[in-house]
Order: sequence, then C-alpha cells, then structure tokens
Amino acid sequence: MPLDPVTLTDPPLILRPFEARDVPAILDAATDPLIPLITSVPSPCDEVAALAFIERQHERLHTEVGWSLAITEGGQALGQIGLWVLPQKRASVGYWLTGSARGRGLAGRAVKRLCRFALKDARIERLELYVEPWNEASWRTAEKVGFQREGLMRQYQYVGPERRDMYLYSLLPEDLPSR
Repeated sequence: MPLDPVTLTDPPLILRPFEARDVPAILDAATDPLIPLITSVPSPCDEVAALAFIERQHERLHTEVGWSLAITEGGQALGQIGLWVLPQKRASVGYWLTGSARGRGLAGRAVKRLCRFALKDARIERLELYVEPWNEASWRTAEKVGFQREGLMRQYQYVGPERRDMYLYSLLPEDLPSR
C-alpha cells in the first residue's frame, strides 16, 4: 500500500512534496560539488532533468521507499529532506540545503520536524542518520536535534566513485527533545 503524502509545518518552514515550481532549487543543488554525489540530484541538470527528479521523489511514496520533501520557506524550495523506510520499524534521515540557505538553522528545524513526524505519526521506533566525519555542520545539526553518535562505520558507502567512512547516528523516541 503506498505511503500517504504529508506536509509538515514549523512556521515559517514548510516541508512538502516537491512541485514544478521547485526546479530552480534543484538546478542550484545540481551545481553543488557534493549534493549530486550523495543524492539523486542529477548533474549536469536542466529543467527536464529537474522535473524528472521531482517525479522520482513522488514515486518514493508509491514504492514505499519513504517520504521525500522540499524544505521551503516563504514558498521557495531551499533543499530536500527524506525519511527512508528500513526494516523493523526503522528509517534513515537525509537532507541537503542549497548553498544560500545554509548557516541559518533551517536544517536543524527541518530535521526536528521530520523526526517528530517519524517517531510519533509514522510510528517509526528508531531513526538513523549517516554523515561523513569531515561534515561537522551536518553532524552538529544531528546532535542538536538529539541524535546520538553510535560509532564510525568504516568505508560504509560509496560517495561518488569511492567508499567513504560514515558516522552512524540514531534517534529514539526518548531522545527527541519535548519542544
């Protein structure tokens, strides 16, 4: 059975399904040196490829892979956040922001809102997050939300053509701050 679409709010932030009007954010993300390496954002990217990316995000609901949402503020897409379903009532969280949206606390707010949905509404019992050790901004964001570092997973996944180490973080319902 397909997953139900969701829209999650933490004003002025709205996490919602991607729309055609989000093409500029995808085109921007495609020029980032890292986002296309670790996500399905195509590079090079044109409007047709960006629209195909949006369609793939919608398909994730139908195939029960998870939720892929645009991180928006004032109607403008600034990034993407995903909740990817794993076996045994687990899910992983991933996110990216366009360069101009970074450094304002938006990722932390988006992650916290998505985690509340996952642990309360979607009845996920354990969330996982994987981040490269050098990506201090991302792992600090995870820690501020309440994720606990469990360890280093050596050469855990491919990033581009090479295997990379990843920190493994987890968040359980009791780890999520009450506010």
